[in-house]
Amino acid sequence: MEWDRETLIQILLEEARNPLMRGRLDDADVTVSGGNPGCGDVVHIYLKGEGDGRGIAGVKFDGSGCNVSQAAASMLLQKVVNERLTMDDVLGMTGEDMKQFVGESALATRPRCATLALSTLKEAIRQYRRQLRAEGKWQGPIDPFQEG
Repeated sequence: MEWDRETLIQILLEEARNPLMRGRLDDADVTVSGGNPGCGDVVHIYLKGEGDGRGIAGVKFDGSGCNVSQAAASMLLQKVVNERLTMDDVLGMTGEDMKQFVGESALATRPRCATLALSTLKEAIRQYRRQLRAEGKWQGPIDPFQEG
């Protein structure tokens, strides 16, 4: 669904003020921090896998920064949880996919803010799979969209 600019701004502001997915995940398998030094945005992703290298059992974030980065983080993680996205689903997402959360204007003018959570979540998945590989529990590709 496409939102008009004013509605989108209100949604982003509300999500930034009261992010549903903010919080620590005490039993996370991996915690990864990502940041945007240019504006000071920081996102910490807490990821709990299902143990098979595919499923996501839990995901939360914490951080600070602009409304776009914080709202986008919460909205992305809501999508992951509500739609039960797999790790490969997330790894296959692009910055363009973040348009549904932040809108075309924010994605065009503040791409690093809009995509910070996605890039950090992808890195958390890669680290989780590397961990599983080291334990002999994952033989698949770390990131099928990066490897040939």
